[in-house]
Amino acid sequence: MAQTEKKGGLLRKSSASKKPLKEKVVLMYDEIFTSEDPSKCNPRFWEELFLMKVNLEYLEGKLESLDGEELMKIKDNINCLFQRCIRALGEEHPIRVVNALQTLCALIRGVHQKNKSTSGFDIINMLMGFDKAELCMKNLMESLDTLLCAEGSESLKSLCLKLLLCLVTVTDNISQNTILEYVMINSIFEAILQILSNPLSRREHGYEAVVLLALLVNYRKYESVNPYIVKLSIIDDEATLNGMGLVVAQALSEYNRQYKDKEEEHQSGFFSALTNMVGSMFIADADEKISVQTNEAILLALYEAVHLNRNFITVLAQSHPEIGLVTMPASPVPTTPVTPLGTTPPSSDVISTVELPLDADVQTSNLLITFLKYSSIVMQDTKDEHRLHSGKLCLIILTCIAEDQYANAFLHDDNMNFRVNLHRMPMRHRKKAADKNLPCRPLVCAVLDLMVEFIITHMMKEFPMDLYVRCIQIVHKLLCYQKKCRVRLHYTWRELWSALINLLKFLMSNETTLLAKHNIFTLALMVVNLFNMFITYGDTFLPTPSSYDELYYEIIRMHQSFDNLYSMVLRLSTNAGQWKEPASKVTHALVNIRAIINHFNPKIESYAAVNHISQLSEEQVLEVVRSNYDTLTLKLQDGLDQYERYSEQHKEAAFFKELVRSISINVRRNLAFNTLSQEVLLKEFSTIS
Repeated sequence: MAQTEKKGGLLRKSSASKKPLKEKVVLMYDEIFTSEDPSKCNPRFWEELFLMKVNLEYLEGKLESLDGEELMKIKDNINCLFQRCIRALGEEHPIRVVNALQTLCALIRGVHQKNKSTSGFDIINMLMGFDKAELCMKNLMESLDTLLCAEGSESLKSLCLKLLLCLVTVTDNISQNTILEYVMINSIFEAILQILSNPLSRREHGYEAVVLLALLVNYRKYESVNPYIVKLSIIDDEATLNGMGLVVAQALSEYNRQYKDKEEEHQSGFFSALTNMVGSMFIADADEKISVQTNEAILLALYEAVHLNRNFITVLAQSHPEIGLVTMPASPVPTTPVTPLGTTPPSSDVISTVELPLDADVQTSNLLITFLKYSSIVMQDTKDEHRLHSGKLCLIILTCIAEDQYANAFLHDDNMNFRVNLHRMPMRHRKKAADKNLPCRPLVCAVLDLMVEFIITHMMKEFPMDLYVRCIQIVHKLLCYQKKCRVRLHYTWRELWSALINLLKFLMSNETTLLAKHNIFTLALMVVNLFNMFITYGDTFLPTPSSYDELYYEIIRMHQSFDNLYSMVLRLSTNAGQWKEPASKVTHALVNIRAIINHFNPKIESYAAVNHISQLSEEQVLEVVRSNYDTLTLKLQDGLDQYERYSEQHKEAAFFKELVRSISINVRRNLAFNTLSQEVLLKEFSTIS
C-alpha cells in the first residue's frame, strides 16, 4: 500500500500522480473563506469543526494571503468563527476546547499579520465586529479565567496562557494593542496569582504566568490607570509573593547554570590547552564567545515586583538551598512541552516546595544572590544590545533595592552572611579567584563587589557612561544608609577607592574622545563626592579608625591623579566653553581632597628628610597622617548624604518602552514556532466521554 504523506493541509499518495486530496478540516476552512454561511448546507458544521485537529499553518496562511477586500467579504464568517470558538470554550469535551483555543490563536495572529498597517480598532472589527466586541471579549476572558482556575487539565491551562500571550504580543508595541483594553476591564489577575501560589500549577505554568503579568503591567502604564499595576502593588499574600520569587529565581538560576556549563566546557576544550601553551594573551577575546541568551522577560517581572510592591522586598532575602546543589525527587513530567518565551525557561521548579531540607553542608541561597550572580554575568559584556539592556535593568533593580529601607536592613545584617560567587571577567593582570576562598559576609558586600567589578572592567572606547552613573549612584545610596544608621561595614574599602581613582585616571587620559560623546564631569563629580562622603562622614561608618587613616593614605598616595584632575577642570572652568559650569562644580568639590594633599604632603616630605629616608613605607606615612590630623582644616560640604530618588516615568519611559517591545517580539516569535503542537494534548484527551 502506498505511503500517505501530508503537506500544507494536502493529502497525497507518494507513489501516485493523482490530484492531491485535502484534509477534511482544510475543506471546512475553505468553506469559511467563502462569503456564504457554511452552516446553511451543514447545520452541524461548527460542531464538526471543533472535533477536527486544527491546521494552524493553513488557517494562518490563508488569512495572510487574502487582500483587504477579500477579507472584508468574509468578515461575517470570521466573526462567526471567533464567536463559535468562544462558545466552544464552555464545552465539556476537552478536545473541542483545545481546538477552539488553537483556532483563536491562529485567527488572532492571521488577522493581525494581514492588518499590520491598520489600527487596532480595525482588527477588533475584523475578528468580532464592533457591536459584539465587548460581549465577545467578556465571554472569552471569563472562559479563560474559569479554565485557569479550575482543577482540570494542565494542558488546557497551558494553552490558555499561550492564547493570552498570543493576544498580548500580537503587536510589537503592546500599548497599541487595543484588544488589551478588554483584558484590562475583564481582569485575569487573580487567576495568575492562583497559578503562582499553588506549587503544582506554578511548576507547570509559573514562567508563562510571570511573563504574562510583566507584559500586562506595561500596557499604557504612563497614559492611563492600569489595574494590573494597582493590583500588583498591593499584593500582601505571602504564598503568592514567594511563588513569584521562586519562578524568577529558578529562571535566573537556569541561566547561571547554562553559563557555568558553557564556561567549563570552554575552559576544558582545545582553546584552553592552546592558551596555556602560549600564555593568556587572548583570554579576554576567547571568553567573549561564551554566550547564553539573556532573559529580559523574567528580569522585567523581577523589576516590576521590586519597584511596585514593597512587600516583595522580603522575598529577596527568603533563604532556600542553592538551586543546582540539591538533588530533588523526580517530578512528574509536564503534560505540555516546556518551551521558551524570550529565553529558555527553567527545566523544573526545584524550589517549588517550601519544605526543602536545609542540609548543613549545602550553601543556602536566596533570590537576591541568584540575581547578583546573573547580573555579574550579563554585565560583563555590554557591547551586545540585549546584554546592555539586561545590564541596565539589573542596575535599575539594584537602584530600587539600594533605596529601600527594609532591603538595606537585611543587606547590612551581620547575622545574614552568605558566600556569593560572582562571575569575574578574565583579565590578564589578575588571577582567577578560587571559589572556595570566598568569605561569608553580609549581602551588601556582594553588591559593592559587583559595582567595583563593573567599574574596573568597562573602561573602554565604547564607554557605557549611563551604566557607570547608575553604578556610582548605587554605591552612594548604600553609603547614605550606612551613614544614617551608623553601620560599620567590614569591607575592603581600598578596592573601591582604587577602582574610583582608576576611573578618574581613565576619564582624564581619554578626555578628548569622551567629551565628544559624554559630559564626563557629571561622573567625575559623583566620584569626587563619594570621596567627600568618606572624608566627611567616614568616621561614622568605616569599620575602624585605621580604615579612616587608610583613606587618607590612598588619597595622598594617588595625589598626582587628583592634581591632574584639578588642572583639567580648572582649565575648562576658566574657558568660556560648554563645559565651564560642570567643570567648575568639580573644581569646588575637590577642595577638601586638595586640602588633605596640601596639608600632609609637606609633612611627609619633612618626615622623610629628618629621618633620611628616600621612600617611606605605608606604616610610616600612616604615622605622619595620625599625628597631623589636629592641624588639618576641612570645609563642611552640604548635601553629600542626599540623593534624588529613582523615578521611572520621568527618566526611564523610553528605555522600558523599547525593552517591552523587544520582549513582545521575542515571546511572539517563540510562541509561533514552538508552543502550539497538539500531539501531547491529543494523547491526553484520546477518549471523549
